[in-house]
Amino acid sequence: MEVMLYIAIIIAVIALVVLTFYIIHTVKVTKEFLNDTKTTLQGLETQLKGITNETTELLNKTNRLADDVELKSSKIDGLVDGAQGIGETMKEFDHSLKQLTNSISRASQEEQAKTNEAVKWGASILEYVLKRKESKY
Repeated sequence: MEVMLYIAIIIAVIALVVLTFYIIHTVKVTKEFLNDTKTTLQGLETQLKGITNETTELLNKTNRLADDVELKSSKIDGLVDGAQGIGETMKEFDHSLKQLTNSISRASQEEQAKTNEAVKWGASILEYVLKRKESKY
């Protein structure tokens, strides 16, 4: 029975050595995996920093562009207001021109009536003068 005990101890020792060998192997593989994971994560961190910087630059450019659009929009608003003022001025000018034309037309009609009357008087006077000259001769 002692032999069986020694054989059992030898088998247990061999099993313990094999188990230790596999544990050491597993720890080495795990260490390599963790090192690879660490390298990958460091690469991702670098890439994320680059993406963050590019996103910040893009956001700044977008803000500058929005400010520029707002500035130009306000300038266009002023231009549109000015154009509306010009349109109103043109309407007032057109109205004044129509009033002036109507006034000139009325004055012309009044003057035409006076001119017609003056021509009649002039013709009558000329006829009178001519008759008078004929009667002297």
